[in-house]
Amino acid sequence: MPFIDLAALLALAAIWGGSFIFMRFLSPILGPVTTTGARVLIAGLALWALYAATGFKLQWRRNWKRYLVLGVLNSGLPFLLYSFAALHIPASLSVVLNSLAPMFGAVFSAVWLAERLTLRKLAGLALGIMGVALVSSLDRVSSSPLALAGIAACVLATICYGLSAVYIRKRAMDVEARALAGGSQLLAGVLFLPLAAALPPRAVPSVQVIAVTVAFAVLCSAVAYLLYYRLVARVGPTRTLTVTLLMPAFGMLWGLLILGERITWMRVLGAAVIVAGTYLVAFPPRGFRPAPGAAPGGPARGSP
Repeated sequence: MPFIDLAALLALAAIWGGSFIFMRFLSPILGPVTTTGARVLIAGLALWALYAATGFKLQWRRNWKRYLVLGVLNSGLPFLLYSFAALHIPASLSVVLNSLAPMFGAVFSAVWLAERLTLRKLAGLALGIMGVALVSSLDRVSSSPLALAGIAACVLATICYGLSAVYIRKRAMDVEARALAGGSQLLAGVLFLPLAAALPPRAVPSVQVIAVTVAFAVLCSAVAYLLYYRLVARVGPTRTLTVTLLMPAFGMLWGLLILGERITWMRVLGAAVIVAGTYLVAFPPRGFRPAPGAAPGGPARGSP
């Protein structure tokens, strides 16, 4: 991988690893609904403005249904679940669980895209389940019902990412990746407007909170999407998905440095087991060639 692409991959892992820190800060203040709604709406508007300035067309009439599905499945719902989890579990634990996303993508591809579920993939799936069990049953912070609900929310979010990966490959491979990013974020933001109005923050956000929210949306969604889809175009989806293997290290590092979260050996061990399982499931051995007729890899994101 060229140095410029490796640097972009590391930057993306650092940004998306940091997204859990933003949610951990904003969710108790704004609530999960407003945190999510503001993120997707601001990011969608930022990307729309960029595309308008550069003459890029989103082709709303042709693609709005696909933008809507992906806005819910690949942005709105998983972001909401992670924002809820941020109220009850450390950011470093959420980012570890996020590593399951490519694993679910591979499993659902076996179900709906006729990709073989090999012994290697089954072993990886077993490791992933073991890793989740390690961080959820033995981590000291995860013994309360609300903490377990937060863990379940993170796992459900990764299931959403896996389903969206299959949807992209079955229904949206003809849509340019930049269009999927901008259109889906913008429609998700519009959908969250009535929810945010019904469940507003308890107090008017301060200027600092508003600034953090804007930075969160622009950096962790708009800029991150542009980096991600550039990498997909340059090095392919499989190599780009290695970002999910790098994110736990950055997430735990930011949690330690910014929030003062304690990194336990059990969390590190659980992260290692989940990452190992994800690697076995999502990344084929060297020299592997897809079976004739298998669907090609698509621009599935699988990250918050």
